[in-house]
Amino acid sequence: METLKTHTVHGGTLRYLRHDSAATGTPMTLSVFTPPGEGPFPVLIWLSGLTCTEDNFTTKAGAYRSAAEHGVMIVAPDTSPRGPSSKGGEVADDEAYDLGQGAGFYVDAVREPWVPHFNMETYVTRDLIALIDAEFPTTGVRGISGHSMGGHGALTLALRHPDLFRSVSAFAPIASPTRCEWGQKAFGAYLGDDRSVWAGHDAALLIESGAAKGRFDDILVDQGDADGFLADQLKPELLTEAARIAGQTLTLRMQPGYDHSYFFMASFIADHVAFHAERLKASS
Repeated sequence: METLKTHTVHGGTLRYLRHDSAATGTPMTLSVFTPPGEGPFPVLIWLSGLTCTEDNFTTKAGAYRSAAEHGVMIVAPDTSPRGPSSKGGEVADDEAYDLGQGAGFYVDAVREPWVPHFNMETYVTRDLIALIDAEFPTTGVRGISGHSMGGHGALTLALRHPDLFRSVSAFAPIASPTRCEWGQKAFGAYLGDDRSVWAGHDAALLIESGAAKGRFDDILVDQGDADGFLADQLKPELLTEAARIAGQTLTLRMQPGYDHSYFFMASFIADHVAFHAERLKASS
């Protein structure tokens, strides 16, 4: 693990880091905020959206005052593998903003040219968690959250790996990737043509199947009603309907006047940090 930059913020320490990932076969970058004190601390993993790196959340979300107050560590990884491969050559990319670098969708690809590097599910659930628990004073208890594509990632990784996460929330998540253009494009490229495989990475379908039942007491979702992607790509009403069918508690807060930007997230991030802190500390 290489430390690229260090800052003091709200009495805690913010580090930008780089390490080699076995899952992606590339160096991966991330930021880690550790609150004041010696710890150990519970961990909140944040997953960012399309076109983002770890820097978008780190510099724009304004999460660290609340994280310091609650004693929560926040880890924000990059959204996809980039740059040179450990096996030679460059990692595949696409000219479109919604596929390739910056758009890993938190799945493990099975199709060329995305194999073998686009393994973001394994990266987050194996490499990243192992790194943080080995290098930082954690309690071993963690939650997960994210925005847009990262909201999809947070929901699906929590539902697919409930043994790893005690809490989950999302901002403007892609609620049902199998039923929107962003998801259909990415899943077709990364996962192939079998839509039954796609269903295993669709938050609404996973909730409807009961994947959250008995595992998460609540799922917090914030969505701006002025979000330009609301109707065509995000479709949060599908989460509400899935939760109703499954008998799962899910709190969807439609926020009037808010769009898809980090101004929206900065307005409500403290609520999410507090939501996670309550659950993670109860589990420690």
